[in-house]
Amino acid sequence: MTGELLEAARAALPEMLDDLRRYVEVETPSDDKEALTRGLSFVDGLVASRVGAADTTSTVDGGAHGDVRVLDFAGTDAPPVLLLAHYDTVWPLGTLAEIPFAVDGDRITGPGVFDMKAGLVQLLWAIRIARAAGLPLPPLRLVLNGDEEIGSPASREVIERAAIGTRGALVFEAAAGPEGAVKTARKGVGLFTVHAEGVESHAGLDPTRGASAIDELARAVLTLHAAQDLSAGTSVNVGVIEGGTRSNVIAGRASGELDVRVSTLAEINRVEGVLAGLTPHHPKASLTVEGGWNRPVMERTPATAALYAVARAAAEALDLPLPEVSVGGASDGNFVAALGIGVLDGFGAVGDGAHARHEHATASGMVRRTALTAAVLRALA
Repeated sequence: MTGELLEAARAALPEMLDDLRRYVEVETPSDDKEALTRGLSFVDGLVASRVGAADTTSTVDGGAHGDVRVLDFAGTDAPPVLLLAHYDTVWPLGTLAEIPFAVDGDRITGPGVFDMKAGLVQLLWAIRIARAAGLPLPPLRLVLNGDEEIGSPASREVIERAAIGTRGALVFEAAAGPEGAVKTARKGVGLFTVHAEGVESHAGLDPTRGASAIDELARAVLTLHAAQDLSAGTSVNVGVIEGGTRSNVIAGRASGELDVRVSTLAEINRVEGVLAGLTPHHPKASLTVEGGWNRPVMERTPATAALYAVARAAAEALDLPLPEVSVGGASDGNFVAALGIGVLDGFGAVGDGAHARHEHATASGMVRRTALTAAVLRALA
């Protein structure tokens, strides 16, 4: 049966590529509600045409962001499997004219083709192929959200609710590396802003009356960067700073935007301690911190290890490699893993260049990943 799945995926490739072309040509930037509405409408049609109507459907209004669709498909008596796929991309409207969809040999290009439109196409065809082969499938819960690229502010609670009672989650974000490694661990992400308040005064005539907010921010940046511990998987970066008014005015305000990536809950606690411990040097100045953890840590738990063992066995039966990796980026899978549910991320496209102009997926990767997804879902039934 495993060979038949690969053959079926190869036979379906022309139709998969046509689906992907039509999907990529519906641009879906995260910050354009109208475009996202068009994109979700297209996805609705694609789901209906490839796997049929869901047994139950619910929608959560995303407000200024893309709406969230939750689709449940009946299956065997096994616990349901959560399937996560976002339909937004980082690319603004008009990018398609600059980077049109194209297939050149094995290479597929176009905005969002790798992150992560090919992943959804592969998933739908995996379900279709498995059904056509008469394979049992578990109950499937597909969550489609349009705000992943901006931190999933509208969809996080929906994803967490949808995860309750599921056996595990497959996230159709792009795979890692040419062999299509799945991601069994991801870092947590913290986004913070440090605000420094000082006292303005003339830098030449009355320098002792003022308290420089820029000086306070600079000292805080040094403290924060010193908190970085790459050996523990923690990176700390103040990537944007601003403040002051003129060179001859002691700055009354300044701020810095901070990105933190951590691999463990212990490091989250340590970094929080550093942030809480920031104190001003000058008695007239003050420091405050706002922001928080955008994504919790996705650690490689026993539940994730068990799910990976199922997927690796399915890959071996197909004679396909399936390495695992830990990565610094985060995804919606982080939310599910924090609930103690096993997560395999990176089940989507094989290729390279997420968020970059050289973004691309591979046609051969689409074939392999579609067959593998079908085999894994069968194993989870």
